[in-house]
Amino acid sequence: MTTAIELADLGRAYGERVALAGVSLTLPAGSTLVVFGPNGAGKSTLLRILATLLRPTTGTVRVLGGELPREAWKVRGRVGLLGHEPMLYRELSARENLRYHARLHGVAAERVDELLDAVGLGARAGDPISTYSRGMVQRAAAARAVLHDPELLLLDEPRANLDPAAAEALEPLLTGTTERPRTRVVTSHDPAGGLAEADVALGLRDGRPVLLGPAADVTVEQIGALYR
Repeated sequence: MTTAIELADLGRAYGERVALAGVSLTLPAGSTLVVFGPNGAGKSTLLRILATLLRPTTGTVRVLGGELPREAWKVRGRVGLLGHEPMLYRELSARENLRYHARLHGVAAERVDELLDAVGLGARAGDPISTYSRGMVQRAAAARAVLHDPELLLLDEPRANLDPAAAEALEPLLTGTTERPRTRVVTSHDPAGGLAEADVALGLRDGRPVLLGPAADVTVEQIGALYR
């Protein structure tokens, strides 16, 4: 089985503050890693390193066969990130934003309207992002993240600000298909829901892994203990 992510003693520090330390794991392609932990545990830092937006301070990182940061150029176009920042220009419409990203990735313009319809924004596609609710912004950002059909999808609390119907509409885009499941790293504060979609679970506290293993071997109570 192809390996999508290999981490060995990964660490990241901001000056004297350690954000991540001693993270080692292997994630097969087509699998989902769900990362749990309280705010400030290092979850978003991990995603940003995998997305090539941050350099690791220590350890080694291989993503989709590329060593980071040395071979980041091999990886960037194959990764999609849905973070807390939507990475959208507020003065532009959703359609204009996605068409801009489509040109960057060499994606056909037709896919833009297909995705906007898929996330329920077709009727508002021409309106500026600044006029959108937080849930609508999240849907537009999700469409941006999957626009280029990335091999690896990095999702930082992807269902935040979404009502149940919107979350359900996004699910096929974020999970892929049975024939071609997406490799995903997802952060979550929902122990039961996160474990249900995980193949591998990672628990972080103060930047350090305190729980790592197949999701089937991890309990909701173990995840809940991370927050106490």
